Amino acid sequence: MFTEKEKMLQGLLYDANYDESLKAERIKCKVLCQKYNNLQYDNFEEKNSILKQILGKTKNSFLIEPNFYCDYGYNIEIGENFYSNHNLVILDPAKVIFGDNVFIGPNCGFYTASHPLEAEERNKGIEMAKPIKVGNNVWFGGNVTVLPGVTIGDNCVVGAGSVVVKDIPANSVAVGNPCKLIRTI
Repeated sequence: MFTEKEKMLQGLLYDANYDESLKAERIKCKVLCQKYNNLQYDNFEEKNSILKQILGKTKNSFLIEPNFYCDYGYNIEIGENFYSNHNLVILDPAKVIFGDNVFIGPNCGFYTASHPLEAEERNKGIEMAKPIKVGNNVWFGGNVTVLPGVTIGDNCVVGAGSVVVKDIPANSVAVGNPCKLIRTI
């Protein structure tokens, strides 16, 4: 029998609301996010220290402008030269992996969590999660939403306001809701 956390990490249906260990992990992460978001802006050393406590993997050069929110943190990996503008939200019951040289505009969200389509199932409070993977040299305009299970290849530009519901191949410019390939680079 799997624990709820094991189910979550394997992409199976799980119950995040009544599992005490998952609740405790979310609370710990959200307290750290709150601490990060409330620090004086120029306190970069403390900010980076807190982000390294939150995130599963970082490299040396990164900046996430406040406010930043996530669920667990340990499922998030960021590459070298990572930059996110204000109001980044990452719902990370599954892995969210960003390559090197990723730039994210303001008010962007990366959501691995999903809920059943059937109301009866959904009302039980169960959910599932699928990973998101972002390659190297990717730029997201402001207000982009990336949904569960999406992979975005290297050297892509995702236009502002896009809702990414399907994979985007490398060397692409994609925009819209739903996000569609408009040209290759």
